[in-house]
Amino acid sequence: MSRPGFLLSAWPWRSAAYLFTGAVTGVATLVGIVTVAAVCGALAIVLVGLPLLVVVALSGIPVAWVERRRLRLIDRNPVSGRRRAPTAPGLWAWLTTRLREQGTWRELGYALLFAGLLWPVDALAITVALLVPLSTVATPLLMATVGDGHEAKVLKQWTVTTWPTAFGVAVLGLLLMGLGAYVLGATAGARSELARLLIASREGELGARVVELARSRARLVDAFEAERRRIERDLHDGAQQRLVALTMALGLARLDAPPGPLADQLTRAHEEAGKALAELRELIQGIYPKVLTDYGLHAAVADAADRCAVPVHIDLELPGRPTEAVESAAYFVVCEALANVAKHSGADRAQVSGGHRDGRLFLEVRDDGCGGADPSAGSGLTGLADRVSVLDGRLALTSPPGGPTLLRVEFPCELTEAADRFA
Repeated sequence: MSRPGFLLSAWPWRSAAYLFTGAVTGVATLVGIVTVAAVCGALAIVLVGLPLLVVVALSGIPVAWVERRRLRLIDRNPVSGRRRAPTAPGLWAWLTTRLREQGTWRELGYALLFAGLLWPVDALAITVALLVPLSTVATPLLMATVGDGHEAKVLKQWTVTTWPTAFGVAVLGLLLMGLGAYVLGATAGARSELARLLIASREGELGARVVELARSRARLVDAFEAERRRIERDLHDGAQQRLVALTMALGLARLDAPPGPLADQLTRAHEEAGKALAELRELIQGIYPKVLTDYGLHAAVADAADRCAVPVHIDLELPGRPTEAVESAAYFVVCEALANVAKHSGADRAQVSGGHRDGRLFLEVRDDGCGGADPSAGSGLTGLADRVSVLDGRLALTSPPGGPTLLRVEFPCELTEAADRFA
């Protein structure tokens, strides 16, 4: 409503439609509740009031069903009507489940409030904010048709006898319509919020938010991995190639230069360029190793084990490849674990094992070091645990003082052949 184009948009008319249908539905709800109460009151003489209790308690369900669909007129976010499933088949199980739900009683409260108070508010808002301005705008038309060009009644109260006055009243009606549009929007917005508060499923809303949160976290991880691959590709194809060309040029200049200070400087420059190239390759390897993309997790873990300062035994049985997100997260968990083994454990040997069974990929990294690892002490495992949890995985660390240390990670996933994955 704060936007300049509100009056020219469809929202004032959608608000009017919501309030108008609310008035009509409210009258129907009132008639239905009175009819049901009368019928059940007659049956209560025989069945001691049980039909009245059950039917009236359940009468809010169809009213809430209609209201959820009416809310789509002015609310882009759908209202959840999720309910608990009955514990057993049959009418009795369904009735007991519905009567035990808080949502059933909230919907009943909304139906009674709707039938007794809300629909008159809807009707009053439509009358004051829409029908009154429209009848004022129609004054020249009424004067030309009903009054034969001589007079017209404005709101059945004031008589207009001249055409300038009639058109002046019409202009006033247009101004009132602009003001009434905001009244309709405000009233419809307040009504929809009250309806959402009473008839929205708490469990459904919470479940939808949890699902959206999980999806947003997964999208962030995918975007992060895509950015990793882009940076690795740019460094590999750009900066690394330029350093290689620079190193070759310095090497050729070193060979052509006569012995002396210039040759010594070229030699040092050539060595520095070689060191920079080696560091850049290590950086690229740490950002996103190309071997992981080309050959998969087994080859990437073996490559990381070869670069580890501690001897590492590899025992992986992977008949296929997991998804890119799972594969990347598993690789970096292994790399972080091996880095911690080399820096902090004092181990003589380490082992990386794992496989895939029952729809889960599992990896274990163990060493024979001193133990006592603490993830909260800045080992980097806390961030990896967050990445694992985004993929519905689990990361567990066992490291008693004196060792050994065991890191286990699991991911729910299915394996595919490389040809199927990159098809």
